[in-house]
Amino acid sequence: MSNETLPSLAATQLKIAALWLLFGLVMGIVMAATHDFRLNGVHAHINLLGWATLALTGLVYASVPTMLKSRLAYGHFWLHNLGLVVMMTGLAAFRFGFAAAEPLIAVGAIATTLGVALFVLNLFYRV
Repeated sequence: MSNETLPSLAATQLKIAALWLLFGLVMGIVMAATHDFRLNGVHAHINLLGWATLALTGLVYASVPTMLKSRLAYGHFWLHNLGLVVMMTGLAAFRFGFAAAEPLIAVGAIATTLGVALFVLNLFYRV
């Protein structure tokens, strides 16, 4: 499927996933070079939720374009992406000793999970 025929939301999601992949890989290299692994959980979540999950759901959207006709797809996109940024920011701050950032982890995790729930709901309705 060429980029010209790839639905816009699916293409955007795949591009964002690729940015998360690059960010996660650079983070891993920096951790290894500095021998500072405090952000290993952030690194793992970025690669799993940012790269793998976003890329896979983006590919599902590209393969099943009827899913993009639902507002559930856009809800998933925004909740997943914004929730992930909030959760990773909170987790990084927490790992560096800012205990007050802990609620950000919860809010981001809930948003991301709700986003994925919308994806699952959409999948069951449209496939």
